[in-house]
Amino acid sequence: MEQGRFQPGTAGVIEEELLADETLWTDDDSDHSGWFCVRTNPFPCPALGCTFVADYMTAAHLILVWEQRDDPNLLRHAGRAKDVGRNPRITEYESSFGPSASYYAWEAAGGPVHGVRAP
Repeated sequence: MEQGRFQPGTAGVIEEELLADETLWTDDDSDHSGWFCVRTNPFPCPALGCTFVADYMTAAHLILVWEQRDDPNLLRHAGRAKDVGRNPRITEYESSFGPSASYYAWEAAGGPVHGVRAP
């Protein structure tokens, strides 16, 4: 993935402000069309100084997707979003929403949430 910072309200537009030694995690499998994601009320990235605002449940600025609509982990995460007032709605993912990552690939990568230091 390119280095940069995502603009508020978008999942794919990059600004030129991310620190040079920081890179966002990527998922090798980029075609998740037809999978499911959780749309929410907009919420900001919790990382200090980051201006990214998400409209979907994300990790490392990638929309988390699940292959099955009734996946227990999807339902658990949607429930957590509901508990904090984010108004979750399970929806079929489309690539026009922005870059995505499989929940299970993200979990296998250690669950990065914003950025990792480049080696």
